[in-house]
Amino acid sequence: MAAPVYPAWVTRWVSGQWRQKKRPPVLRPTRPLVLANKVANRREQAGEAMCITEMSVMMACWKQNNFNDTACAEEIRMFYDCVAKAEKERKNQNEEDALSPRGNLTSSKVNKLLRRFPQITRYV
Repeated sequence: MAAPVYPAWVTRWVSGQWRQKKRPPVLRPTRPLVLANKVANRREQAGEAMCITEMSVMMACWKQNNFNDTACAEEIRMFYDCVAKAEKERKNQNEEDALSPRGNLTSSKVNKLLRRFPQITRYV
């Protein structure tokens, strides 16, 4: 005896193919989808070097005078003045700006904010 022939929609319905078209795949996360209460501690990128010209003038003077400090006192003083001025500018910039040189918050400031405002992990 021959098997009955069913329409195509019946075979799709019986085999479960019709469900695959209508339902998206189920994704189950391994951890809860919430932000952490801290971020990784990253170091700031080093900025551009300061006082390079003063340093190179000082070293050229040393080379010409057989590394004698008394002959190059003016160049050494100029270099130290430049270093002091650059250090003062860097400290003022750190106090004024809350953002890093790239325009983002530093990791320590993000951690402070996350400690102040932790993630809500349960509903009240």
